[in-house]
Amino acid sequence: MKERRYNDAETRRMTEDTMRDGFCILRDHLPKAKIAVWGERFAPLLAQHIEREGQLMNRGPGRFYVTLPFGGPFADEDIFCGPDVLTIVENLVGQDFTMVQLATDTPVRGSDYQDIHRDAPPLFPEWGRETPPFQLALNFPLIDVTPENGPFEVARGTHLMSKEDGMREIKSGGRPLEPICLKAGDIMIRDVRGLHRGTPNQTGTPRPMVVIGYSRKWLLRPEVSIRIPRGIWDGLSDQARHLLRYNQIVDSLDAPAEEIYQSFAY
Repeated sequence: MKERRYNDAETRRMTEDTMRDGFCILRDHLPKAKIAVWGERFAPLLAQHIEREGQLMNRGPGRFYVTLPFGGPFADEDIFCGPDVLTIVENLVGQDFTMVQLATDTPVRGSDYQDIHRDAPPLFPEWGRETPPFQLALNFPLIDVTPENGPFEVARGTHLMSKEDGMREIKSGGRPLEPICLKAGDIMIRDVRGLHRGTPNQTGTPRPMVVIGYSRKWLLRPEVSIRIPRGIWDGLSDQARHLLRYNQIVDSLDAPAEEIYQSFAY
């Protein structure tokens, strides 16, 4: 397991950034060689997904959501169980949180602007205001993200507002949508309620963005899950098994699972 790169003061600052803005970025956090291997292994998975389920277009034209198999390079504790990440996530969603998602979002040429949305509804809409964080996404790209290949855009601080108030702020220019151009090796930790959208990939190269989801221990969204082969489960550390404790243990990943995470925008 990797040692921490950041001290307590630095992770506290990143926590505060996320509480205030809805996200923080850790630059050059992952080895580029490791990201390159993920990219090589992901390319055929994307091609298979497009052939099998490409007609769904549930994320919009030319944009594909692909769950990653929990095996090979993708079952990497140094990434999903890295100590800096876990420290920041625990600061935001409390002890005993769980890992619930390992997937990718990839726009290709022909993609368009998504509608502005958040990835989860409010816990208590009748309350009229937002709660502390309850679900986070760790995002990292498998290639450099440029203005041309479809950067994620987000409006700072809108995770703390109702969607209606956030949309008014965006339309008035008070909280503009900002493109987030990450390089391979950078990671972003974000509150999934921040208002955001995907933008068009105008290049001929797919732009994969990995998403690892973490939730408070009592939150279950059955549309997202991870199937973990028994042989890999047995080789995980106690910490990783605790993090993944509510996911399905399977004998094999030979049969591809149907994507059921269809309703994603709120």
